[in-house]
Amino acid sequence: MSSSMYNWQLPKKTEMPIEFLQQCEKLNLNKTLARLLWQRGIQSEEALAEFLQPQIERLHDPFQLFEMEKVVERIQGAVLNGERIMVYGDYDADGITSTTIMTEALELLGADVSFYLPNRFKDGYGPNLAVYKEMIASGIQLIITVDNGVSGHEAIDYANTQGVDVIVTDHHELPKTLPNAFGIIHPRHPKGNYPFGELAGVGVAFKVACALLEEVPAEFLDLVAIGTVADMVSLTDENRILVTYGLKALQQTERLGLQALLEISGVDETKLDEQSIGFALAPRLNAIGRLADPNKAVTLLKTFDQSEAESLAKELDSINKERKSLVETITKEALALIEPEDDIHIIAKQGWHEGVLGIVAGRILKETGKPALVLTIKEDGIAKGSGRSTESLNMFEMLDSLRDLFTSFGGHHAAVGVSLPQGALTEFKERVENFAKGHKELLLGNSLAIDAVISISEANLDLIKELKKLAPFGMDNPQPYFMFQHVYPKDIKTIGADNNHLKFTLTDNDHAQLMTIGFGFGNQAAVIENNELSLVGQLQINEWNGRQSPQLQLVDFAAVGLQVIDLRAKKNRQHLRFAADTLFIHFNHKLPEEFQKFHFAEVVHFQDLAHLSALESTKRFSSIAFLDCPNDAVTLKEIRTATNVQQVYLILSASDDAYLDGLGTREQYGRLFKLIARQKTLDVRYKLPSIAQFLRIPEKLLIFMIQVFFDLEFVTISDGVLRQAEIAGKKDLTSSQVYQNRQQKIKTEEFLLLSDIATLKTWFEN
Repeated sequence: MSSSMYNWQLPKKTEMPIEFLQQCEKLNLNKTLARLLWQRGIQSEEALAEFLQPQIERLHDPFQLFEMEKVVERIQGAVLNGERIMVYGDYDADGITSTTIMTEALELLGADVSFYLPNRFKDGYGPNLAVYKEMIASGIQLIITVDNGVSGHEAIDYANTQGVDVIVTDHHELPKTLPNAFGIIHPRHPKGNYPFGELAGVGVAFKVACALLEEVPAEFLDLVAIGTVADMVSLTDENRILVTYGLKALQQTERLGLQALLEISGVDETKLDEQSIGFALAPRLNAIGRLADPNKAVTLLKTFDQSEAESLAKELDSINKERKSLVETITKEALALIEPEDDIHIIAKQGWHEGVLGIVAGRILKETGKPALVLTIKEDGIAKGSGRSTESLNMFEMLDSLRDLFTSFGGHHAAVGVSLPQGALTEFKERVENFAKGHKELLLGNSLAIDAVISISEANLDLIKELKKLAPFGMDNPQPYFMFQHVYPKDIKTIGADNNHLKFTLTDNDHAQLMTIGFGFGNQAAVIENNELSLVGQLQINEWNGRQSPQLQLVDFAAVGLQVIDLRAKKNRQHLRFAADTLFIHFNHKLPEEFQKFHFAEVVHFQDLAHLSALESTKRFSSIAFLDCPNDAVTLKEIRTATNVQQVYLILSASDDAYLDGLGTREQYGRLFKLIARQKTLDVRYKLPSIAQFLRIPEKLLIFMIQVFFDLEFVTISDGVLRQAEIAGKKDLTSSQVYQNRQQKIKTEEFLLLSDIATLKTWFEN
C-alpha cells in the first residue's frame, strides 16, 4: 500500500448501551449518527440535549472569570470619570472582532474610547513599548488589551510607571510569570476556576461585554462566531453555543461591512455556515493583517456608511487576492528548494513576504507530511519566518533549546515564529537535523481519526442531511471522516486554473458511484489512476441546476497492492513529488538530459541485479522510478520482482527516439551509401547536422545508420572523419548487432511507451 499523508486511526468497535440507542431513536437519530455521537463522548441523555440543542441560557456566568468584578468596576469608573480608554488588539480575525466588540461595548456605556491594532511588521505581536509610550503621551488613561497581553511585561510595566492601568483580556498560553496588569481576564487563569478554558480572544472580549452590559448582547454574536471559527479553538461547550447562535445572527446581520464582505465573497446568506467563515470571511480579515494596516478591518465592521462599507470590502478582497498570489508563488519556490530526504524542512530565500510564510509552511507540511520552517532573508541580514509542525513534534519545545541562535522566538506546539542572523542559518539547519536524527519517534506525522467505514451506497443524501445535526463543525468536533475500502477511480480530470485539483467518480465492485473532489490533489492524478484505493473523505451535498447529489471531498488516500504510476507524459510529472526513499534508475550510460538538473535522493545507472541487490543491502526503497527505457522490457519486471517494491513510476524518457525514427528504410541507407561513395570522406564530428539535412534523414537516425555501417565494416571512422572501407563480400543490414539491438529496443519502446497503463500493470503482476 502506498503511503497516506496521515496516520489513520480506525474507530474502536464498542457496543452502545440499548438505553442510549433508545434515546437516539426518540430524537430521530439513525444508528450511524448515534455511533458518531457515542465515539465523540456524547453518551448520556443530558449530553445529547446540550449538544444537539445548544441554548444561549447555558452560557456560563461571566463573573466566574477571575478578577471580572474588579475589572468591571475599573472600567465603569473610567467611563464615569471621562477617562480616555484605548482598546489594543491584534491583527488577525480573532483580534479584529475582539477589538470591535470591546470598543462597541464601551461606546454603549458612553466611554471615550479609541482602538489600535498593531502593525505586524512595525509593531509585532502583543503590547509594544513604543506604541504604549505614544498612547500614554497622547493622554490615554486606561488600556484594555484584547486577544493579547499575557506576555506583555515590558510595555505593561512602563504603563504602571506612568500611572496608567492596563487590563489584559487574552486566551493564549500563559507564561510562567504573569504581567503586573491591573487585572487579567483569562479563561485558564491559574487562580480562577472558570468552567470552560477554550474561549477564543473574541469569546473573552464578549464575556467582558456581557459583564459590563449586564446582559448577553445579541448584536455581537455575529462577530463572536467569526472570531471563534477563525481562531480554530475547540467548538464544544460554550463555543458551540456562541457559534450556533452567531451563525444565525450572521445570516441576518445588520452590519453594513459584513453585508458588503459577504456579497463580495460570493456567500449566500441563507446557506451561510461555519465553512463560509473559514473559507470566505476569515481569510479576507486575516489577509489585511498579513499585508497591510489591519485597523481598516475594524472600521469595516463598525461603519454605518454604505459606500465606506463597500469600498473597504473591495479593498479587503483585493488584498486577499494578493495574499493568495503570494502564497502560491512562494509555495512553488519553496517546494523547489526542499531536500526530499530531510526530516524537517528549513527553507530560506531573499525577497519572500514575511506576512504569508506561516501559510506557506502549512502548505509544505501538508504537501510533504513533514514539519517545515520557511524564512525570508531581509535586507538587514536577519532571516525571519514561521514554522508549522505535526502533532507528534512539539516544534516550540524543539526550538526552545536553540534560543541562543535567535534574535526573537515564540509560538506553541504546532506553530512558531523565529528570527535569526543569516549567518546562523547553516548551524540552525545542522542542529535541527541532529535533533531529528535523535528523535525519530517524534516524526510520525499527523493522525486522522476516522469516524466510520462505509460503502459508497451508504453515502446518500439522507445520511449527509442527518450529519448536519452535528454542526457547527470545527476543532474537537470535526466534520466526520468516512473511509471507503476497495474502491476505484474513473473519469479522472484535473481542474482549476493551474490544474491543482482533481475531480473523479469513485466506484466499487457493486458498481455504486460517488462524485469526488480533491482540492490540492491535482499532482496525484497519476498515482490515483488505475489503482485500487482506500480513501478517506468528508461528505457534502453538491447542488447543480436545482438538483442535489452526494459528493465526497477527498482528504487522504492510499493505493492498495502494486501501483504502476504513469509519468510517461511530461504533463503528468510536472508537479509530482517523490518519496524520500525512491530509487531512480536509468539504463543508458548517460542520465537523460531533462533530469540532469534534478537532485534525486538516490539515482543509479543499472548494471545488473547483483549490483542492485548490493545497493538494497545498505538501504531499503519503497518506490522505484524508471527514468528511461532498457533494451529489453523484461528487465523492468526483473527489477521490480527483485526489489519487491509496491510503487513503480514509469517515466521512460526515450532519448534517441528509436521507436519514432525506426530502423531506417532501404532507400535511406542507399542515399547514405551513395554519398559516402561519392565524397570519400565525411566530417561526422562537426558536419553531421548538415549531412542529415542534405540527406533528409533525422539526425539521431543518421547516427544509428552510420553505427550500423561501422559495425558491418562498411566504413571506418578516425578523428571524426568517416571513410568508405573496402567491402569484402555482401553483408545484410540485419546481421549487424547494432541493428539487432535497435530492433529489440524499438520493440521494447513500443510496448512500454504505447501500451495503456492498465496493460502494463497486468504485465508487471503476471
